[in-house]
Amino acid sequence: MGSSEQYKSGLEGLVQQRALYPQESLLELKTSKHHLYIGLPREASSQENRICLTPEAVDILVRNGHRVVVEAGAGEASKFSDREYSEAGAGIAYSPPEVFEADIILKVEPAVQREIDYLKAGKTLISALPLAKLSAEYLRAINEKKTTGLAFELIQDQAGNMPVVRAMSEIAGSTVMLIAAEYLSSVNNGRGVILGGITGVPPTRVVILGSGTVAEYAARTALGLGAEVKIFDKNIYKLRRIKYAIGLQVYTSTIDTPVLRETLSRADVVIGAIRAEDGVSPCVVTEEMVAAMQPNSVIIDVSIDQGGCFETSEITTHKNPVFKKHDVIHYCVPNIASRVARTATTAFSHIFTPFLLQTGILGGIEEMVFSNQWFMKGVYCYKGSLTNAHLARKFDMPYKDLNLFMAARM
Repeated sequence: MGSSEQYKSGLEGLVQQRALYPQESLLELKTSKHHLYIGLPREASSQENRICLTPEAVDILVRNGHRVVVEAGAGEASKFSDREYSEAGAGIAYSPPEVFEADIILKVEPAVQREIDYLKAGKTLISALPLAKLSAEYLRAINEKKTTGLAFELIQDQAGNMPVVRAMSEIAGSTVMLIAAEYLSSVNNGRGVILGGITGVPPTRVVILGSGTVAEYAARTALGLGAEVKIFDKNIYKLRRIKYAIGLQVYTSTIDTPVLRETLSRADVVIGAIRAEDGVSPCVVTEEMVAAMQPNSVIIDVSIDQGGCFETSEITTHKNPVFKKHDVIHYCVPNIASRVARTATTAFSHIFTPFLLQTGILGGIEEMVFSNQWFMKGVYCYKGSLTNAHLARKFDMPYKDLNLFMAARM
C-alpha cells in the first residue's frame, strides 16, 4: 500500500472514530417573537420628575426590535434630553395622543382623566397605583376603556419580592437623612445641630418608625454619620431582621405608647416609615405626642402617600415641602425619590428593561402575565374587569379572578 493510500485509510479511520464522539450542537439564540410598541408620556404632574426608561434602556429595546416613542420633554426633569432619546432610536412625539397610540404605556404617576381618554381598548397601562389616593372612579374609568392595568407596587419578581417598591424605598431611605440634615440647619430655621456627632458633643437623636427597607437605609445613613438611632415597629420579627441586616448594635423596640412618647420628646429627627399591608399606614403618633417634641425638631413622614404615621401630617409638595405645627418642622412630600430623579429613573430602567425584553420573547403582555404568576400579581384590571380582590373589597366593586381568564385561554 502506497503512502497516499495509507494516509487516506488513516483519515477515514479518524472520521469514523470522530463520529462516535458526542457532537457539540449550536444553541438556539432567543430572539423576540413579538415586537413591542412602548410609549413614554410626559408626566402630567408638575411634582413628578421621573421617567421609566433611560436613553440607554431605550437603545437596548430598539436594538432588540422594539419600537419606543417618547413625548417631547418627558425626560427633561431627569436631565435626559429629547436628542439623547432620539439618538437611542426612540421616536419623539409632540402631543400626548401620539404617545398613547402605543400598545404599552409606561409612566410613573397614575393616568389623569385626559390621559385615560386617550387610551384605547386592548392597550396596557403600567404605572404606580398609590392606594391612599386611589378612587373607585379611577378604576371604573380604566375598566371602561377595556385596558389592562398593572401597578408598580404590586409587581413581584421570581423570588416574591417587589423590586420597584424595594428600589424606591432604598432611594427614599438614603435621601431622608439628607433632608433631615437640611432642615436641622440654622439656615432653614431648624435646631441648628449637625446630623451625626463630633468629638465632645452628644450625637443627634434619630427615631425611626418602621423596620422595612426605608428604615434600614435611613438607619445605615444616620449611623454612618454618627447619630444615635432608635427603631420602633409593631413586628418583633421585622425588628430582628433589621438589626441583623444593619449588623450594628442599634436600639430597637416594639411600639409601646409610654416608651415611644418619652423617646419622641427627646428626638431631633423622627422618620415615619411604616408600610401597612392594606395600603393605609397606621397613625401611631398623636398630635399630643408631636406637641411634646423639642422646638424645631424635624418630622419626615415617608408614609404620607399611604395616609401617614403622624396625626399632624398633611401632604406637601417639592415646591413647598415643609410646614410647622406645634413648632415642629413637618416634611410630608409623597414622592421623595423624585428629588433624585436621574437616580430613580436609572433604577426604574434596571427593573423594566429585562421584563420588557422577556415580554417580547414570550409574545406580548398577555403571554407575560399568564406565563408568570409573580408578574400576574401586578395586574389590577384586565380588559374591563377588576382583578384585584383587595381593591374590589375596598371599593365594593365586582371582581373577577384573573386565573379564570387564564383557564379560558387553555
